[in-house]
Amino acid sequence: MPGYAIETEGLTKIFRSRWSGRELTAVDNVSLRVPIGSTYGLLGPNGAGKTTFVKMLLSCALPTAGRAMVFGRNAQETESRRPIGYLPENHRFPTYMTGVGMLDFYGALSGMDSASRRKRIPELLNLVGLDERAHNLRLGKYSKGMLQRVGLAQALIHSPKLLVLDEPSDGVDPVGRKQIRDVLQALEQKGVTIFLNSHLLAEVELFCREVAIIQKGKLALTGTVQELTSGSGYRLESASVPEPLETELRAKAKSFAASDGNLSLLFDTREEANRAIDQLRSAGCEIEALGQSRSTLEEVFMKTVQTQ
Repeated sequence: MPGYAIETEGLTKIFRSRWSGRELTAVDNVSLRVPIGSTYGLLGPNGAGKTTFVKMLLSCALPTAGRAMVFGRNAQETESRRPIGYLPENHRFPTYMTGVGMLDFYGALSGMDSASRRKRIPELLNLVGLDERAHNLRLGKYSKGMLQRVGLAQALIHSPKLLVLDEPSDGVDPVGRKQIRDVLQALEQKGVTIFLNSHLLAEVELFCREVAIIQKGKLALTGTVQELTSGSGYRLESASVPEPLETELRAKAKSFAASDGNLSLLFDTREEANRAIDQLRSAGCEIEALGQSRSTLEEVFMKTVQTQ
């Protein structure tokens, strides 16, 4: 049994213009491992190479160099695609079909028999938050959020072991995003591997355990969300700090913010923060908060892409 749902080694894709002969390297020597059962986010600005990377996983595009493996099989083998459910960003489902009809069609393409499809389809539509009124409504009358929901149902129709999702909550309202996140978390608990890319970094931070950031086709950063967002230092907040003590503590802190006697201080070490607490207590000041400083995933992302 392979240990990785997705594994790439030196994966590279170079596009060559037939007319000018010029080359564009869309994906540049990317080596990545996605453990089975993980929730993994692929991040990057527009044009970074994310979609090309996914296309090579699905064998919609062939690599110029390197290789991609899915559950231990070469991604170019037909069998490697059977355990994958895929939701593209710009999907184009037939608008004359109903939600039920579309899922029946894609279920048949996935090799499901008619009895299995009849049982699975209403369960899935309810799971993704589409009520019975939408089941037999033509897709042409669906809203953008409804199309995203039925698209997710399409990706899940054959109970895949790997979900590849491109902007799964695009156009979905906050309540709908929470519902989709709950569905994906339930699948994660069942051992389904979820590989997604999204520009909603707050959603990725809430859901994914690991992320990789691609910039200009290269792998710029990878790691767990917890590791990447863990800050360096301790933030201390206190109220009613007398001016002489405020001045002294500000000189010792890595950074500070002060307003009307309320003071927020950032120290490099826990020992420095504790010494400041002792001084504040001795002066009769109240400690409002103390905690380890953290960054958001958005801050990590912006810092990474701006320095590449």
